[in-house]
Amino acid sequence: MKIFWLIQFFLLQDTEAFLIKNAKFNLCLQASPTNSNLLLENCNPESDFQDWSWQGDSLVNHGTQTCLSVLGADRVQTSLCASTGYTSWDCSNSLLSPLGTSQSYLVANRKGVALGDVRGLKAQWQDAADRSVCEEKTAKAGHNRYFPAALTSPQVHEHTAGNAALLLGMDQEQLEELLWFFRREDPSTWNYSVLALSLATFILGLALLTVNIVRNRKRKIFMSRNAEQTPLQAELDAKKALIPVQEYSPAEPQKQEPVPQNQRPGEVVVQWKDGTLTSLYMDLPEEAI
Repeated sequence: MKIFWLIQFFLLQDTEAFLIKNAKFNLCLQASPTNSNLLLENCNPESDFQDWSWQGDSLVNHGTQTCLSVLGADRVQTSLCASTGYTSWDCSNSLLSPLGTSQSYLVANRKGVALGDVRGLKAQWQDAADRSVCEEKTAKAGHNRYFPAALTSPQVHEHTAGNAALLLGMDQEQLEELLWFFRREDPSTWNYSVLALSLATFILGLALLTVNIVRNRKRKIFMSRNAEQTPLQAELDAKKALIPVQEYSPAEPQKQEPVPQNQRPGEVVVQWKDGTLTSLYMDLPEEAI
């Protein structure tokens, strides 16, 4: 359960974007992807160019990573958040006005948006749920104020814990467990453990590298020796194939079968198992033929 709330906390950083919809035209404020102009288009929650979020007193567009700013007397556009233009806005009763001035407001018109002294529906801005964009700023300010303060404190204060629990939708017991997880303690033990683990990993890597180098050298030596022996072995095999080796032993002369005395030259004689000899082709007298 604790891991679930941790994941939920970190995911909150990416779920603070909201649409800025005009209460009169029901169109959403969109930053142009090609220039610094502002457009009023049909609301599309999937478009990053219609996603805005409060960063302090500035309204940041997620698609262009630029801030809503004032140029000149009444022109409103997007510019770099670190620019010298007016990028801070005051929000009250769904009305957006440049910080430090209370006589002009962000007003929607047919061409886009501009500054004007109108306080009607054209100057009122809401999110996709028809809530005031000022509520988004208040919720963001409360989240940035209470929850990080609670995480960095070893003690649970009732006011801080109550606001953090309200924002995250968790009860008091779950919040105390989460705060205990983020307590500040002496990290020396953890640092020494990581250092020892890193050193052991480094030594193990050197050992594996040394073993690998030695085995590669042995393999190369073995392959070079086989390469030297292969031509000699092939030459020897070729010689054996061309010149058959005959074993000769002078002490044991070859035995020859005795030739029958009555055998005539050219006569084929067959010797049977019982030892009898029979001529294969018998000469018959001419009278028998």
